[in-house]
Amino acid sequence: MVKRFSTLVLAGLIALPCAGLTAFPGVAAASAGKVPADLTQKINELSRELDELKAQLAQQNEAVTAVGNHVDDLDDTITDKSKSWDLAARFKLFGDFRASLDYMHSRTMAAYTANQITQGFGMALAAPVAQGGFGFSGPYSPAMIRMAVQGMKNYTPQQRAGMFQQMGITPVPAYNVDNDTLLTNRLRINMMVRATETVTFKGRLAMYKAWGMESNPTGDMGSPFTLDGFNWDGNSTRQPVDNVLRVDRAFINWAGIAGSPFWVSVGRRPTTDGPPQSLRLGLNERQATPTAFMNYAFDGATIGYAYDWGNDLGTGRIRFCYGRGFEAGLSTNHLNDMDFAGFNWDVFKKGHRFLNLQLFKAFNLVNTPDGINFPNPLELAGVMSGDGVLNKANLGNIYHTSGVYMDKIGNLNYFVAGAWSHTVPTGYDELGNSLLGSWWAPLDEEDGYSVYLGVRYDMDDLGLKIGAEYNYGSKYWISMSPAEDDLYNSKLATRGQVAEVYVVYDLPTGEAISKYSKVLMRLGYQYYKYDYTGSGSWLGGPVDVDDLASDPFNAQFYAPLDDMSQVYLTMEAYF
Repeated sequence: MVKRFSTLVLAGLIALPCAGLTAFPGVAAASAGKVPADLTQKINELSRELDELKAQLAQQNEAVTAVGNHVDDLDDTITDKSKSWDLAARFKLFGDFRASLDYMHSRTMAAYTANQITQGFGMALAAPVAQGGFGFSGPYSPAMIRMAVQGMKNYTPQQRAGMFQQMGITPVPAYNVDNDTLLTNRLRINMMVRATETVTFKGRLAMYKAWGMESNPTGDMGSPFTLDGFNWDGNSTRQPVDNVLRVDRAFINWAGIAGSPFWVSVGRRPTTDGPPQSLRLGLNERQATPTAFMNYAFDGATIGYAYDWGNDLGTGRIRFCYGRGFEAGLSTNHLNDMDFAGFNWDVFKKGHRFLNLQLFKAFNLVNTPDGINFPNPLELAGVMSGDGVLNKANLGNIYHTSGVYMDKIGNLNYFVAGAWSHTVPTGYDELGNSLLGSWWAPLDEEDGYSVYLGVRYDMDDLGLKIGAEYNYGSKYWISMSPAEDDLYNSKLATRGQVAEVYVVYDLPTGEAISKYSKVLMRLGYQYYKYDYTGSGSWLGGPVDVDDLASDPFNAQFYAPLDDMSQVYLTMEAYF
C-alpha cells in the first residue's frame, strides 16, 4: 500500500507543470511567442516524452495494484491458515521413554505343590479305610472330594504330613530364583485435546517390553510368584509384554457443568501411580487420582465437586467413582459383574501439603481375572472330570479404606499412608477357595491393614534426590495394586515387609524445551521379606511361610517366596 501511494504522488508531481500551462493559456501563448523555434520544438519533444512517461506510469500503477491485491489475498490466506493452526493447537502431545536394567534374586520356601496334593487325594480316596483311606470308588464327585477334605481336616498337620509321606510325597525343597539382567523399554505417549470449551479428551498409549522378547519374562517364561506377573486388564501396559502400543488411559472430562464446580468424567481411568508414588518416580507432580493402594487400571466414571477452603488449607475436591473390574458376560455364565464403587477425597491441597482419603467397595470378586486360567489339579489328575481349568466363580465383597498425607519441610519431602481391608466372603469355587479361605474353610470375615512411610531429600544444586520407603502388610491384607510399577510383585501388596532406598539424578542436559521436559536416572534397591503367602491375591487362605512344609493342606499353586532383592537402574526422558 505504501508503494502504491508513492507512485501516485510521483505521477502527480510530474503532471503538475502541464496542468499549470493549461490553467493559464494567455501566459503560455505570450511566452511561446518570445521563444525561438528550436526551443519550441524541444518543448514539444519533452511534452511527447512526458505523455509516454505517463503511459508507463499508468502501466506501473496497474502492476502495483495487482501486487497489492495479491498481498491482500495472501493476507487472507495466512489468516485462514492461522485459524487452522489455532484449531490444530488444541492438540497437545507429550510423553516419556524409559530404559531400565533390573536384577532380581529371591529364595523360595520348602512347600507342597498343588499337583502333589492332587496325587495324594487320588490315592487316599481309593485306599481302603483300614489303611487310612476313604474307600471310595471312582469317578469321584465334588461331594466326595469335599467329604474327603473334611475328613482329613480331623487329622493334625503332622498326621497329614505322615500320610502323604507314606505315599512318597514330601515338600519341594527351597531353591533360589534369579534374573541377573532384565532389560526393558517403556514408551508412553500422552495426548490432550479440547472438544468444546468445557469438554476435554485425555489419553495415553503405552508400550512396555523386554529386550529381545515378545512375551513377559516375569510371568510367561515360568511360574509367576503372584497375579502381578500375569497380563490382565488390571495391570495392562504395566508388565513388559511386547512392542504393541496399547490404550493405557482414554477418558473425557466435562468440567464446570452449567457454570458450577461439578464435573463428570468417563472412560479408561487415570488410576495408576497415584500419590505418593510421584516421589520415588523422581517427579513433583501428582500422577493419578487414587492413592497407591488402589493401583489398578480399570474403566469407569467419576462425578466430582471442587471447592476452595479460602484459607491456608488451599483447595479440595471430592469424587464419587465407579468402575468395572470384570465383565461377566451372558447370564449363562452364572456369574455377576465385578464392580468398584466409592469416594476419593482430596481433603485439602496447598503447595506441597496434601491430604487424601479413599473409601470403596469391590463387589462380586471373581477367583481369577479375565484372560487368566488357573489349572484345576484334581481334574488334570483325573480325580475329577473336567477340562483341567479352574472355573470362574464369584467369591464375595471387599471393603477398602486408605489415606495419605504428604508435605515438605525445606528440602525434605515426606509422607505417611495407611490402609485397611475387610472381606465378606459369600461362596467358594470348585476347589473350595473363598475370599482368604482354602479347602472349604468357614466363610469368615477377615481384616487386614498396611502402613507405608517415606522420605525424599532434594539437593537441587546437585540435581540429586535421595529417598527411602518402608511398608508393612498384615496376614489378611489385600491391596488393589496389580499395576504397581514393580516387576515381580507390587510392594504395597506384600504380606510382610519391604524396604527401599533410591537415588534420582536430574541429568544436566541443558535447558528444558517445554514444561514437560525432564531427563533423569534412577538407581534403587528393594528388599522384600514375606511373612505370609498370597501377596496381591484374595484367592485362598494366607499361610505363614514358616509353616508351609509342615502341612500338605498348605500346598501352593506357585512357588512361595521367603524373600526377594531387586536392584533397578533407569534412564528416563520426559518430553
